[in-house]
Amino acid sequence: MPRRFTNSQLTRSRPSQYVVNRRTVIVVCLAAFVITTSACSSTKYVKLRQAPKNPLSEQLSLAARSGPKPSDRTMQMLRRYDAVNDLKGDPQKLLTKFQGVLAREPSIELVYTVSELAYVAGKKTESDNEKVALDFYETSVAYSYMYLFDTKYGPARNPYDPQFRGSCDLYNSALESALRIVKKRGQLVPGAVHTIESANRKCDVTIALRCDTWHPDDFAGFEFVSDYEVSGLTNNYQTYGLGVPLIAVRRKHTEESPAEKYYPPDLSFPVTAFLRVVPQGTAGEGQSLPTQVELELYDPLQSTDIEVAGRRVPLESDASTALAHYLNNPELKLDELATIGLLRPDYNNEHAGLYMLQPYEPGKIPVVMIHGLWSSPLTWMEMFNDLRSDPTLRQHYQFWFYLYPTGQPFWNSATKFRDELAEMRRRIDPEHKEAALDQMVLVGHSMGGLVARLQTVESRDDYWHIVSDQPFQQLKADEAVRQQLQKVFYFEPNSSVRRVVTIGTPHHGSSFSNSTTRWLANKLIKLPSTMMMSREQIVKDNPDLIRNPKLLETKTSIDSLSPESPILPVLLQSPIAPGVVYHNIIGVVPKDGFLGRVAAGSDGVVSQESAHLEFAASEITVPADHMAVHRHPQSVMEVRRVLLVHLNEVHMNDLQPVQRAFELAAPSAELPSMFQKNSSFAAPPLARDGAEVPVKSATPKVELGSRPAPLPAAR
Repeated sequence: MPRRFTNSQLTRSRPSQYVVNRRTVIVVCLAAFVITTSACSSTKYVKLRQAPKNPLSEQLSLAARSGPKPSDRTMQMLRRYDAVNDLKGDPQKLLTKFQGVLAREPSIELVYTVSELAYVAGKKTESDNEKVALDFYETSVAYSYMYLFDTKYGPARNPYDPQFRGSCDLYNSALESALRIVKKRGQLVPGAVHTIESANRKCDVTIALRCDTWHPDDFAGFEFVSDYEVSGLTNNYQTYGLGVPLIAVRRKHTEESPAEKYYPPDLSFPVTAFLRVVPQGTAGEGQSLPTQVELELYDPLQSTDIEVAGRRVPLESDASTALAHYLNNPELKLDELATIGLLRPDYNNEHAGLYMLQPYEPGKIPVVMIHGLWSSPLTWMEMFNDLRSDPTLRQHYQFWFYLYPTGQPFWNSATKFRDELAEMRRRIDPEHKEAALDQMVLVGHSMGGLVARLQTVESRDDYWHIVSDQPFQQLKADEAVRQQLQKVFYFEPNSSVRRVVTIGTPHHGSSFSNSTTRWLANKLIKLPSTMMMSREQIVKDNPDLIRNPKLLETKTSIDSLSPESPILPVLLQSPIAPGVVYHNIIGVVPKDGFLGRVAAGSDGVVSQESAHLEFAASEITVPADHMAVHRHPQSVMEVRRVLLVHLNEVHMNDLQPVQRAFELAAPSAELPSMFQKNSSFAAPPLARDGAEVPVKSATPKVELGSRPAPLPAAR
C-alpha cells in the first residue's frame, strides 16, 4: 500500500528551514515570478540580420568592396584559359566562353567554374537589372545541379572535395537569389504555373506542393530563413543538404478541415524549396538551358530527404527559425493572455482551448502540454523546439498545447480540459478509427500537472463527499448550475490518455499558497460574478446538505493549491485508470546562491516533498527553480526518454530506436544485452537522491526513420 500524506503530516514533514524562511521565500519567488514574466513579454525571438546569411559570403567576397569575385580555384581555372582579364568585361561573354570550353572539354571542374561565374555575375548585376541577374542565377542553379547529379561526371565527383559542398552552396544560394526576385514579382505562389522571363529565355515554372500536411490555400506568403537570426530560443535546429529554407505564413481560408480549427492565426511553419532540373544534354555555346522546371515545396518536418537522379538527397531545413518567427508575432500576445487568464479568467475564455502549431497528422500520437499558473503555451516552446528536433519523436508524435485561464481553481480547468479533449475527438475522429489518439501523453508543469492528473482518475463519490455525505441528486440548484457541478464532481478517466509526465507539480500543495498570497489573489483575481453568486446560493439553499462548503468557497487557483486544500488528499488516492503510467520531475534549486539558501529542498515554490509522487514509475530531481524546471535540459531529456519508452510500448514488432542509435554511434562495439535483438528493454533506472527508481514498463520496439506503424484497432 503506497504511503499517503495527510495535510497534517505534510505540514509536520516540511523541513524546518523551509518553514522558518517561508515568508522570505514567498517574497523572493514573487519578485522572481514578476521579473521572469516581464522578461518573457519583451523577448524577441528573432531579429533581422543586416544582410542575409550566405555560406558563400567569405569565399566569394560578397560583402567586400572589391567583390563579389570568384574563388581561388575558379581564378586558377581562369588563369589556365587566359581569361582573367575577361572578368573586367561583359560577364555574359565570359560565361559563354566557358560554356563553349565545357562543351569541347567536359570536366567537373569546368562545370563548377560555369556555375560560380554565373552566380558572381548575378550578384554583380542584380541591383541594375533583375532580369539579367535572374538569367545568371538560373544558369548557376542548372550547372550546380549538373555538378551534383549528371551521371556523366559520376566517376569524377569527389564528395570529400570542398568543391562538392561548394556546389551545394552554389545551388542553394543561386536558387534563393532567384526566388527573391520571383517573390518580389508576386509569383511565388504554390500550385501556380508561371512563365519566368529573364534576359535570354522564358522558363515555365510549376510551383508544386510536395506534402500532404499543407495545401495551396494555406499560404499567405513566404519569408527567407536567411534573413533572420534566432535570439529567443536556446537551440536552433537545422539540417544540411539541398534546398532553400523558407518561412511560410498560414492564412485562414474557406473549406477548412475540422483540425484546422485548432491552428492559431498567422501560424508560421517551415518549408524547403527545391528546384528540380532535367538537363537537355550538355549546354554548350549558344545552347539554351531547360525551359520547363519544377519548384517543389516540402514540409521538412515530414520529408527530410528526397530522391533526385536515383539518389537520396537530404533537404536543407530550419524548423526553429520558423517557430521563432511565429512567436515573434506582436499579435500573438501570449504573455498578455497569461496575465489576463490569471487576473480575469472570464475574459480569457474565448482564447482558451487546444492549439496545434503544426498540422494534425493521422497515425501520430498526441503529446499535450499543459502550462501552469500565470503562464501560457509560450512556456513550452524551448521543450517543444528540442523534442521536435528528434527525428524519431517528430516522426511518431504530434505536439498540442492547452491554454486555459489560470486564475480559477485547477479542478474547473480540468473539467474544461476534459470537455476540450472530447470535442477534439468528435471533430477529427468522430468514429474513433484513429488508434494513435488512444495513446495520448500529457505533460503538465506546475498546476498543469494537477489538471493532467484529473484526466486519468475516476471520481466515484469521493469528490462530492468532500462537500456532502448526502446523494448529489438531493442538491437544490438551477439546472445549468447543477449540470456544471456534476461535471466537476463526477467524471471518468479519459480512456485516450496512456501516460502522464508531471513537472514541478504541487501534488501535496504549495506553501506559496498561504494566507498572504490567498488574500492578495482574492483581491486581484476577478472570477465571473455569476459563478460566485451561484456558489453562494447553493450553500444558502442547501444548509442541511452541505457538510463542508470549503471546496465550493474556493475562489481562486491560489486557494486551490493550498496544502490545506481538501481536494489534494482525495486526488492522491483516487483510482488511476488501468494502463496509465506516471513519470515525475522535481525541481530543487542549487544550494549555492541566495535562492538556494532560503528555499533549500524546494524549487522556490514547491517543496521536494510536495512534488514527490509515490506511485510514479520514474522520478528524477533537476537542479532548477520553479520557472525553469520544465526548460532545463535534464527535464527535456527525461521527457524524450519517456516518449521513446512509450513509443516502444506502442509499437511491438519493429527495431528499437535505442538499438539503432547505438549501432550508428558504435558499429563495431558489442551491443549490451538489453539492446540485443528480440530482447525486451526497460529504460535504465534513474537516480533519485542516490537511490535507483525502476521504470515499470516493458519496452517493445520501433523502427527509426519509418512512418508510424499501424496501431491496434481503437477500443
